[in-house]
Amino acid sequence: MKADIEWVERLDDSVKRKIRITFLGKGKMKWQTKRSDEEFWDYDTPPTPDDWVALEEKVEALYNRRRIPFKNLELVRQLKKGSGG
Repeated sequence: MKADIEWVERLDDSVKRKIRITFLGKGKMKWQTKRSDEEFWDYDTPPTPDDWVALEEKVEALYNRRRIPFKNLELVRQLKKGSGG
């Protein structure tokens, strides 16, 4: 099952930044970001600690509403801890 989580944030320079997370299965997930002033999605820039916090909050809310499996919440927490976030 493919589960995408997306949100938009406004950066300090007033540019919008869209963040998309895709759970690929087998303990893997993919981060994608795109600034409104750029043409293409960025797949290579690692997420910031703030990105990890925002993702964990969103996944917890989805899990509490039974819209995402617990294994995805565990994965986010595990990868957040491993990233130093």
